[in-house]
Amino acid sequence: MFKRSLLVAMLAATTASTQAAPLTKDNGAPVGDNQNSITTGEYGSTLLQDVQLVQKLQRFGRERIPERVVHARGTGAYGEFVATKDLSDLTIASLFKAGTRTPVFLRFSTVIHPKGSPETLRDPHGFGLKFYTQEGNWDLVGNNLPVFFIRDAIKFPDFIHAMKPSPVNNVQDPNRIFDFLQSQPWSINMLTYVYSNLGTPVSYRNLDGFGVHAFKLYNAKGEYKYVKFNFRTKQGLKGMNLEETSKMQAKDFNHLTNDLYNNINAGNFPKWDLYIQVLDPKDLDKFDFNPLDATKIWPTNLIPETKVGTLTLNRMPKNFFNETEQSAFAPGNLVPGIEPSEDRLLQGRIFSYSDTQMYRLGANHQQIPVNRPVVKVNNNNQEGAMNITERDSNVNYEPSLKEPKPATETARAVATPLMGTVMQKAIKKQQNFKQAGELYRSYSALEKTDLIRNLAADLGQVKDAETKNIMLSYFYKADVDYGTRLTAATKGDLAVVKAKAAKLSDD
Repeated sequence: MFKRSLLVAMLAATTASTQAAPLTKDNGAPVGDNQNSITTGEYGSTLLQDVQLVQKLQRFGRERIPERVVHARGTGAYGEFVATKDLSDLTIASLFKAGTRTPVFLRFSTVIHPKGSPETLRDPHGFGLKFYTQEGNWDLVGNNLPVFFIRDAIKFPDFIHAMKPSPVNNVQDPNRIFDFLQSQPWSINMLTYVYSNLGTPVSYRNLDGFGVHAFKLYNAKGEYKYVKFNFRTKQGLKGMNLEETSKMQAKDFNHLTNDLYNNINAGNFPKWDLYIQVLDPKDLDKFDFNPLDATKIWPTNLIPETKVGTLTLNRMPKNFFNETEQSAFAPGNLVPGIEPSEDRLLQGRIFSYSDTQMYRLGANHQQIPVNRPVVKVNNNNQEGAMNITERDSNVNYEPSLKEPKPATETARAVATPLMGTVMQKAIKKQQNFKQAGELYRSYSALEKTDLIRNLAADLGQVKDAETKNIMLSYFYKADVDYGTRLTAATKGDLAVVKAKAAKLSDD
């Protein structure tokens, strides 16, 4: 009798629990029957008045927003950045005052491959950070590798088109990729990074993050310096070779996402130390490369790194779409104390990323909780789809005698000088091959072997001999051993490769 009463009580409690949150329509009204459509009798037609049916079909047909053109496959997590060094001499940005804790959202991603693609595919990996600072949101939108394939934003659509599947058969094709890259010799540095095992990381916890571009920091005196931001993983830098990647894909092609969720949910919070490199503007021309060229690193033996803080990820989103998918990053989201440099690729991204998010999520995408600043937004932007601000003022313009003038003193940008005349030509000091050769020679014997195998797997598929030999000449110019081994692995013509390499400039 006691057992029966206990069972009845448990069932009653379960029923009460499930009934505590009734199923509703989007307007909050309860749903009467979610299993059967409303019809005109047993054999009759379905009625348009079945609001639940119509609304479910309408909402289902609109569940997908436009997929990101790049960085479509991604995973995000929340955390905080703690400044450990005071940078008041460099910047007025409050997040760089020692001891300051700034909440962040970090979205990892692959660049080329579509949403739902295997996370084991070779790709640069996005490292997009949103800092919720006391002066607004700062987005540092970078990658896990310190350089990029191109140096001018005008080539970005061409590069992505070549990397994406063919418009004819929808298949990604190395012939198209290298047909484009043969015209971009400066891409060799990035290729030497991405075709190493770092192009297939073992986890998001085991990769670095780089702002890639140079930025400007300015202080209260209006003085400015060029700066690069480099996040170094404290979990160790780890990638996978071809065999490990193949085994992982068979085991778990969502390994990057699963690893991050499992570790953070278990309390194993990943950390990265932030290092900065600082360059005085007067030294911009003292190197044999252009420091504002996104295809180049700043060698630490020339421009040393300084640790300024630590990033920790400690919380996963509650809803993937609401937070990770709708998170929106743009290099144009800057705060006082931080400015863009004249880096040509960065200058184009400042426009392109914001414009893309407006297309993908709408003009009011920064009102979405994951994108919303922690400080009050006060401007005269109005209306538009999904605007949820609660403006009650009759004054939606500025200036006005009817309302106090908004304070703008803290947002005043430094008056940095502009150089040169209007022009449209390539940069000087291109130095397309030196850093790629230095990078190759820095690899261990095993890392070199893996790099050659990884590259040969794609470059070896190129059918046009001229395209293949041009690419091989770039690698040969970077390092003789590099080019010789890769030529053999791809069955290229070494004599032709040497002849082409001899004609390439070192500048």
